[in-house]
Amino acid sequence: MIYFSTNKTSVPVSIKKATLEGLAPDGGLYVPSEIPCFSAPEIALLEEGNFSSVAFAIAKKFICGEIPPDQLSDMIDSCFPFDTPLVRLEEGTFIEELFSGPTLAFKDYGARFLARLAGYFASEDNRLITVLVATSGDTGSAVAYGFQGIPNTRVVLLYPSGKVSRLQEQQLTTAGGNVHALEVQGDFDDCQRLVKQAFVDPDLKDRLTLTSANSINISRLIPQSFYYAWASLHLKAEYGLDRPVFSVPSGNYGNLTAGVLARMMGFPIGHFVAASNANDSVTRYLDDGRYEPRPTVTTLSTAMDVGNPSNFARLKHFYANDHRAMGTDITGISVSDEATGKTIRDLFRRYGYIADPHTAVGFHALEEYRKTTGNTAPGIVLSTAHPAKFLEVIEPVLERKIDIPERLAVVLEKQKQATLIGTEYSELSGFLKNLDRL
Repeated sequence: MIYFSTNKTSVPVSIKKATLEGLAPDGGLYVPSEIPCFSAPEIALLEEGNFSSVAFAIAKKFICGEIPPDQLSDMIDSCFPFDTPLVRLEEGTFIEELFSGPTLAFKDYGARFLARLAGYFASEDNRLITVLVATSGDTGSAVAYGFQGIPNTRVVLLYPSGKVSRLQEQQLTTAGGNVHALEVQGDFDDCQRLVKQAFVDPDLKDRLTLTSANSINISRLIPQSFYYAWASLHLKAEYGLDRPVFSVPSGNYGNLTAGVLARMMGFPIGHFVAASNANDSVTRYLDDGRYEPRPTVTTLSTAMDVGNPSNFARLKHFYANDHRAMGTDITGISVSDEATGKTIRDLFRRYGYIADPHTAVGFHALEEYRKTTGNTAPGIVLSTAHPAKFLEVIEPVLERKIDIPERLAVVLEKQKQATLIGTEYSELSGFLKNLDRL
């Protein structure tokens, strides 16, 4: 398997080079030269398998022998020692809880796999890699924890000042060791722009081996397809239900892109609802075919506050720049803050279920999709974070205290360690050039 850039002017590379580069030299995102397919017999064999067996089957097709199968299997087992519950709310409606990992967010799936893969490839060459990450919240903490103790790696996280929850900020600024946090006086799009500039800076390329742990890195994206595949198979094996509609809280669109990848591989997925907040550039594109990014708007679902999502380039590639073809598989629905708060209350009233604001966006969008289309297929809402990570939103809405898991409570007691920088690229490049002195 080779990987090439969505901009199509860089030389195709192996999974190793794609992982260690993160972003292609021409500024594009790496995509596989072909989508590996699972035959009906292969799918049937996986229906009774556990999460790790499904993950291994998928990873093996993308890695294609660059890591020995036994080592890849061990890597998978060490990545996902936690459960991926599929919670039934009512007949035909489920929530896939993706927050059982160490940082209580879905980003643990991609970050842990990428960390082990990057560490393996870096050790092969005996070189130090610098992982550069823009985060709107949970990516940063997942990467910080995922790369802890991984040899030959160090991490630099950029996050928007005042635009992540307190728990998220505490997680990503207290990891220490080989993890450095930069608090950017701007929004997530500023952080993402700075990271992209660093990757095409020839001076930095001469000094550092840079890679990314954002979903712009193909090896962060691939493992996110695992939980779509597993849920679609588990739904059939456990409940006899087939071809679900996945409602996906969408910000940078890596999560949705991974779902599209799983569907194209042949897993039994019916449709996607791309649930956005007021940052609805892709939703509007799906409506009229015009992609017009706007400045980021701050909402209750902060991790989705992305005005110009990077992974839209991959979505366009997979659908050959045809918005009608994309719209056949994906329905975009934008959800207001008012509807988000109401949905948090309704979920608790109807089911006793406490949802974080991003999950609420996904649930509301699924209900709107069903009302609009009359689609009666089973629905799975991806729950991307533990509600305790968004106490500032949920407690006032529900007018009740939320229990904080011990692993989060411990983080709140730690001392924040972050370097404040502005939005000028020179400030980031200066920090990176002096990284060896820290």
